[in-house]
Amino acid sequence: MKLIVGLGNPGKEYQKTRHNAGFFAIDMLLEKYGFSKEKEEFNATIYFSQINNEKVLFVKPLTYMNNSGMSIRQILDYYKINKSDLIIIHDEKDFPIGKNQFKTSGSAAGHNGIKSAIQYLNGENFKRWRLGIGAPNNSKTMVDWVLGNFSKKEIELLDEKINNSILFLQDWIKGETFINIMNKYN
Repeated sequence: MKLIVGLGNPGKEYQKTRHNAGFFAIDMLLEKYGFSKEKEEFNATIYFSQINNEKVLFVKPLTYMNNSGMSIRQILDYYKINKSDLIIIHDEKDFPIGKNQFKTSGSAAGHNGIKSAIQYLNGENFKRWRLGIGAPNNSKTMVDWVLGNFSKKEIELLDEKINNSILFLQDWIKGETFINIMNKYN
């Protein structure tokens, strides 16, 4: 079983914000791969899917960004999913919009959702798909930037770049190593 978690904040007011890039990616994955059931449990919306005979859970934590790790930990434990079968999708301020990167581990680099995941997963060793959102110009604070809405052009670019990498999931389920996925899609 695979667990794909997109980080974001619940609620209409956050729907189109840069911090919700992980939720955007989950929506696009659901559009591509579909799901058979949706359930709210463990402070998350969980979408149950099956791809090439592999069960896949697509998840949007509802704990708000700063407490995402709690929800992820509960889902891993309940469904007995190995941490090696987890990918967390999140926004990355250090990349311009349009640059995405798969990564096997690393620090939080100031990202509170990843900081929470590191805390609840007892370490930095989990796979990530980092989606570039760019950095603020001098007139905005980081909080204002990540909680600000994407422009129409930015959303189009984000959609295009996510679509270019969306087949990573089929490759991973077929047994492709994550290193090969990184080499192919980064």
